[in-house]
Amino acid sequence: MARTPKITNQQILDAAREVFLQKGFSGSTLEIAQRAGISEASIFKRFATKEDLFFAAMGMPDTAPWIKELEVLCGQGDLKQNLVAIFLQILDFYSVVFPRMMMLRSRGMDLPEMRGKNAKPVQELKILMDFLEREMNQGRLRSCDAQALAHMIMGALMNYIFLEQISSPMTLPTHSPQTGTELHQSEKSSTATRLFVENLVEIVWQGIAPH
Repeated sequence: MARTPKITNQQILDAAREVFLQKGFSGSTLEIAQRAGISEASIFKRFATKEDLFFAAMGMPDTAPWIKELEVLCGQGDLKQNLVAIFLQILDFYSVVFPRMMMLRSRGMDLPEMRGKNAKPVQELKILMDFLEREMNQGRLRSCDAQALAHMIMGALMNYIFLEQISSPMTLPTHSPQTGTELHQSEKSSTATRLFVENLVEIVWQGIAPH
């Protein structure tokens, strides 16, 4: 009896991406399974929920890398430098996620629930807030309203991404501040982003530095 050929996770994700790009989140896992040439049950042996499959197929990890980094950095090292690293990771993550979500929305596609207390953006904001609270409890940050601080940080970062998406940068540095050598376009963008983050942290730090 011939063995059923094995299918890789990537083949499932490729099939899922095709369906989700055509039909949005309302695309069925049954149709995805048919495109991949497997049973619907096989999908859920590898992906716990349809939401997990969607985010993986669209290149949007269920848990953002910057969230994992919070656990590693909490209470460790130079907090000011940690904030720079975390903010850069947040920008990297959402710079990829936002355009893909907007692409689907522009096509009138359904998406996983993004509102309510259990929505991913709300949960991610709460995780950042909890991180800030833990740093305050350890005396590494001045005590303040962690929720307001988290909103302010995420608001500034999301606004930066939004403006990057709708406009061409006109005032990017043309030379490396370290070496003075001319920068390529990708390097200019990276340098501008880092300078923005470092300046943001510097401004925020003036209000939250420990006594």
